[in-house]
Amino acid sequence: MSESRAVALTRELIRCPSVTPADAGALDVVEKALKAVGFETHRIVFSAPGTPDIDNLFAKIGSGAPHLAFAGHTDVVPPGDPARWRFEPFAAEISDGRVYGRGASDMKGAIAAFVAAAIAYVERRGPQQGTVSLLITGDEEGVSINGTVKLLEWARARGERFDHCIVGEPSNASTLGDMIKIGRRGSLSGRIRVIGKQGHVAYPQRAENPAPIIARIVSALSGHELDKGTTHFERSNLEFSTIDIGNPAVNVIPGEARAQFNVRFNDVWTHNSLKERILQVIKEAAPTANVEVEFPPSNAKSFITKPGAFTELVVDAVRQVTGMTPELSTTGGTSDARFITNYCPVLEFGLTNETIHAVDENARVADIDGLCAVYARIIERYFDSASAR
Repeated sequence: MSESRAVALTRELIRCPSVTPADAGALDVVEKALKAVGFETHRIVFSAPGTPDIDNLFAKIGSGAPHLAFAGHTDVVPPGDPARWRFEPFAAEISDGRVYGRGASDMKGAIAAFVAAAIAYVERRGPQQGTVSLLITGDEEGVSINGTVKLLEWARARGERFDHCIVGEPSNASTLGDMIKIGRRGSLSGRIRVIGKQGHVAYPQRAENPAPIIARIVSALSGHELDKGTTHFERSNLEFSTIDIGNPAVNVIPGEARAQFNVRFNDVWTHNSLKERILQVIKEAAPTANVEVEFPPSNAKSFITKPGAFTELVVDAVRQVTGMTPELSTTGGTSDARFITNYCPVLEFGLTNETIHAVDENARVADIDGLCAVYARIIERYFDSASAR
């Protein structure tokens, strides 16, 4: 039995070992397939001091409104030890109805599905009113500096205006059709340093032990309720990832103690208001201590695409293809959708995320074809409804 265009493209993309920041030919695969049916393509390399150059692709067909964009990334995380994999990580082997390989679910399968759906639409319908485009980067799994942010700025500078966007992140928890991401929580990290005075444990009056102070701060922040959640978001949570004193001697009071944390926050907060609350809690827990707090820069704010006509169109397409009514969720980590929300309403819908970043990452062949069918129905209905207006 011959494989579909979407599955064939998925396998071709997986065979490109595009571990961030390498492209390894992945964008060539996408560009070649799209150019064959008339897409206008642009390859743009962005640079910044101290960061690797990143190759990006913008492709479009048609002109004017409405403009439906698809966004994604061809870069992948390292596969780790290949010996632990059932198949070679970039061989794209098919077994038991699944395509195995790094990037199968995150997110080369989704890119292939959208490319196949867009090509089928163009072949079937020809040029229509409006624009279909793809924004594909190789910098999502990396520092996200020379990718989607700059590609969006480049597109806007040349006059592109996006009306809606779908990001092909693996949004589904276990079954194709169980979840659409309509937003994401923001992310803020912090580092705390408590400065004490080193001394001998037998003479505590001559020292200032930072250990009890860092313990009070960790307890206070961990136990503090930031909020109770909102209509579309679960409650914000602060988690400590490390507490370090670095003192190997049992008879020495340490001179300092450090801790590191991350907050995933909802739409109650901005970065600035959250920083103010954290500093307030620390001050209350250790009012007289010598404490330094550092917040590394973050571009991960919370955002929401409130349910409306576009969301209903996507939900209906998912329901018609999969038979499931997807949950509208804001769970999970960050994605490039946080940048796209500044330009247009954005939703995330892709494959399942059960094996992403794991050994033996894989995607069901049926899911890749099912996702392609969902995307095809979205494109069809999106431009049909525009023609009816």
